[in-house]
Amino acid sequence: MDIGHRPKPTSSSWISSRQHLRHPKYRGSRAMSSAASVPPSVDKVDGFSRKSVRKARQKRSQSSSQFRSQGKPIELTPLPLLKDVPAVEQPELFLKKLQQCCTVFDFMDTLSDLKMKEYKRSTLNELVDYVTVSRGYLTEQAYPEVVKMVSYNIFRTLPPSDSNEFDPEEDEPTLEASWPHLQLVYEFFIRFLESQEFQPSIAKKYIDQKFVLQLLELFDSEDPRERDYLKTVLHRIYGKFLGLRAFIRKQINNIFLRFVYETEHFNGVAELLEILGSIINGFALPLKAEHKQFLVKVLIPLHTARSLSLFHAQLAYCIVQFLEKDPTLTEPVIRGLLRFWPKTCSQKEVMFLGELEEILDVIEPTQFVKIQEPLFKQISRCVSSPHFQVAERALYYWNNEYIMSLIEENSSVILPIMFASLYRISKEHWNPAIVALVYNVLKAFMEMNSALFDELTATYKSDRQREKKKEKEREELWKKLEDLELKRGLRSDGIIPT
Repeated sequence: MDIGHRPKPTSSSWISSRQHLRHPKYRGSRAMSSAASVPPSVDKVDGFSRKSVRKARQKRSQSSSQFRSQGKPIELTPLPLLKDVPAVEQPELFLKKLQQCCTVFDFMDTLSDLKMKEYKRSTLNELVDYVTVSRGYLTEQAYPEVVKMVSYNIFRTLPPSDSNEFDPEEDEPTLEASWPHLQLVYEFFIRFLESQEFQPSIAKKYIDQKFVLQLLELFDSEDPRERDYLKTVLHRIYGKFLGLRAFIRKQINNIFLRFVYETEHFNGVAELLEILGSIINGFALPLKAEHKQFLVKVLIPLHTARSLSLFHAQLAYCIVQFLEKDPTLTEPVIRGLLRFWPKTCSQKEVMFLGELEEILDVIEPTQFVKIQEPLFKQISRCVSSPHFQVAERALYYWNNEYIMSLIEENSSVILPIMFASLYRISKEHWNPAIVALVYNVLKAFMEMNSALFDELTATYKSDRQREKKKEKEREELWKKLEDLELKRGLRSDGIIPT
């Protein structure tokens, strides 16, 4: 299975450049929050503002994991540079340097072991360059030493968050203090996995299920730099080790289930979804039952997460990848989205509307007919929303040529669903921009099916007249009742003789 080429870790997400985010309004709706980081100590003064009133931190906090304490200064014996020894001696020296780099330093103590920290950093830099350009260094003895060195450095208990109320949308992450060494270890491991001499048949003895489990736990790191490297490492392992693929998918499945139904907290959801997007793209057809179940039981419920905005772009990409593989999944996906449609969060509604447009961009006409009624009932409610961004996002569907062709083919079903809401909004909505968009939609409907449009207009006006007549009769009845009550009160007071 081909899972494609992955770029080196970068600070920006590769997913944002995908074709499915081309719509400018959709890109705006997907923007991740970049609010300033703020401490949790300030009392909330407004129940609706959450943490927006808190003071910004002056700088990002740093923390470090609980490393093995040596109790005394660490001394490493300097070794010659690899390039300064004969080629036949380099493999043995390579192993000695790997063993030296298993030593872990306490970076929270900024004054301890400064000389040895710098020596290890330069050694790691040398190892990165060596595995990139050298040949013949990957002997069978090197594999366990490489995995041991990497494990000693990256596998650790993650530091707790500085704030008990850490909000990834607003708060700055806690950065790993040992990053000067960690980054080079990750870079070395990626170059090792990508080496032309790398042999999965030997490496699988050491890069096993236990290793992968520990790797997946690190995705909960608050430091986005580390999650970026982990993303590339896991993708390389998935591509190199066929025997681990099913296990990796199962463990990601378990992480998502815990996230949705138990903890509602995991920092690496977006990164894992990026990996899944590439994996799904390589699925063979027909799709296995386990893959379809993962879509319905895991990916769709992920839309209920409060932190959806942090990973929605990646999640939507995975959903669309599934539908491009198997169009028959369109109906359960859209019905699932409608079932979990947000009731009280306008920001999430805008995201749902954007994702639905992506799905409609790839939907087949036969599948569209199956879901058009419940879908456009929801779109009608969104168009009627007093929140102008929700109404605007729904009305932008009529700017999409493919969606317009689907609507035109099924106008006899869709127009009656939408007409009452559109006509009422054109007269009553508070936002003039929304009113202008509604007029454009009504004009489009009139051009599609003028006879039905005139019929619905006449019916709507007739219904409105009946409603006004009933409302007038109701007011008159209440007035009569009030008059009777007033007379009864006057009689009981003796003002009017009985």
